[in-house]
Amino acid sequence: MEQRLLKDLLYEQVARIGKAVSSPKRLELLELLAQGEKTVETLAGELAVDVKLTSAHLKALKEARLVASRRDGKFVIYRLSGPDVARLWVMLREVAEEHLVELRVALGQMVSDPSRLAAVGRQALLERAQRGEIVVIDVRPQNEYETAHLPFARSMPVAELERRLTELPLDKEIVAYCRGPFCLLSDEAVALLAAKGYRVRKILDGVSEWEAAGLPVEAADKR
Repeated sequence: MEQRLLKDLLYEQVARIGKAVSSPKRLELLELLAQGEKTVETLAGELAVDVKLTSAHLKALKEARLVASRRDGKFVIYRLSGPDVARLWVMLREVAEEHLVELRVALGQMVSDPSRLAAVGRQALLERAQRGEIVVIDVRPQNEYETAHLPFARSMPVAELERRLTELPLDKEIVAYCRGPFCLLSDEAVALLAAKGYRVRKILDGVSEWEAAGLPVEAADKR
């Protein structure tokens, strides 16, 4: 009986993680925090819910030790408790994509024009970027780029893209990326640049996917 109680306790502790990530909004919080630490207010804006509800979701993640927080004046700033949490999010998403046809259909709807996806592997993309054959742009906010970004990528936040078009060459292919397969910022960038006459594609990877695959990233600080 004591062994049975011990086993129950072990499984119960692991189940705390499952319970914490059982909410779609909490999964989105993990994806957002994988880009770098953020205030509760910033996260609420990204989730399109109020600060009180966002705080409740963060509390659940913190109780499972998936996130940590610090205070900066009147702001509470959250971060992932470790890089393994970002890998957990990537793994959960990949398992869901492998086994749930509904998710694959939804992803297919997000990619309205499959020809806009860059048909090149990760290592080949890295090598082409290093040789200067393509220009890789990170269209996330600047602070996320500074936390970590793909090697040889330029920071070109989608909100600044139109006024910075002169920084991009017309004679080279542009490859855009953002936060991962569920992120729409790169789609906005592709549509804008294509309308301006650029040869442009996107990749579905973000920094978390790149790291989960064991590939290098560049960072201004340690993740």
